[in-house]
Amino acid sequence: MSERLADWTTGAEAIVYQACVACGNLQYFRRSFCCACGAPDPAEKSASGEGTVYATSLVCRAATAETRAHVPYNIVLVDTADGFRMMAHGDNDLAIGDKVAAKYQQFAGRLVPYFEKAK
Repeated sequence: MSERLADWTTGAEAIVYQACVACGNLQYFRRSFCCACGAPDPAEKSASGEGTVYATSLVCRAATAETRAHVPYNIVLVDTADGFRMMAHGDNDLAIGDKVAAKYQQFAGRLVPYFEKAK
């Protein structure tokens, strides 16, 4: 496997996705294989951080004690400009179809991607 790119899961302000060299499938969340064709070692790429809101869900009840301070918070599905869909946090007023851009912020003690309306 090639050297891994740093992303938000390692504390860097970046989103990394994978592209299969064999079939071209794009996938988000790292795997050691392509989830479409099974080929090993998909290539890692840095995402632009831009996209469009596909779905949104406002969380009004904390799932854990650590998230209680953040209620209400919004979970969004974003169709990225890079061609994959990802789940992340976002502004509470986001709606389906909004153009968004990623920034990064702390949530329950961890750095996470956070989408806001694109300027």
